[in-house]
Amino acid sequence: MRRWQSAGLAGLITAASAAGFAWADQPVDKGYALQPPVTEVARDITFFHDVILLPIIVLISLFVAGLLAYCIIRFNKQANPVPAKFTHNTTIEVVWTLIPVLILVGISAFSFPLLYKEDQTPAKYDMTLKVTGHQWYWSYEYADAEGVGFDANMLPQDEAKAAGKPYLLGTDNAVVVPVGKVVRVQVTASDVIHSWAMPSFGVKMDAVPGRLNEAWFRVDKPGLYYGQCSEICGVKHAYMPIEVKAVPQAEFDAWIASQKSADAGSTNPAAAQFAATSTTTAASAQAN
Repeated sequence: MRRWQSAGLAGLITAASAAGFAWADQPVDKGYALQPPVTEVARDITFFHDVILLPIIVLISLFVAGLLAYCIIRFNKQANPVPAKFTHNTTIEVVWTLIPVLILVGISAFSFPLLYKEDQTPAKYDMTLKVTGHQWYWSYEYADAEGVGFDANMLPQDEAKAAGKPYLLGTDNAVVVPVGKVVRVQVTASDVIHSWAMPSFGVKMDAVPGRLNEAWFRVDKPGLYYGQCSEICGVKHAYMPIEVKAVPQAEFDAWIASQKSADAGSTNPAAAQFAATSTTTAASAQAN
């Protein structure tokens, strides 16, 4: 890990707060709703859940509960000592088959376009971020900025407190992305299946060894956003969080430039190992 990068990012976060646009999104105590969306896809998911699915579920639940209560009261042994002898009612059977079909068709009119939007990365994306899951941390590589990459490990409780970050969510190195730009995310893993999940982005993509999955997002507002691995990947599954810092384009460009300058003069073993691993991986891919 690069401690110099953590210190630089802490300064960047402080400056962002002073500018008045830093905003952190994370799970809150006693929270029951979805996290506030900051991407187009996440807003569509929230609309689909709150406006389409939730009312339908509530109405069906109330109808079934009312029907059950009616049957208990109307057809118990005292109120109905002589039960009816019929076994079928064609009209009722058609209705209870047709109505669920119509409900599913109505839901599909919203869900299929949303699934397509989540799955299809826009043809004109602005940058590519490669994410690799390990037991139990994430590593990141900026494909468009050669040599910029790092590991991101969860901060211990004392370090998280000192950095002003939430424990179990804050990492030593945060991912920095530009606001308003389409970020293509390529997700894979080095050992077992992980899952890169950012609720406020509307992104949850499995990281599978030997497979390169793809997702995308475009953050609307600057701020700090948190996610976690969402695939049970071993004993420390709960301890590999995700921290993303969204900043204006000019600030992102300055950050990338600072990373390249730091890498050029760095003798940090972790940075050298990351660069060597990336080179070996690329050579193996070309050989195959």
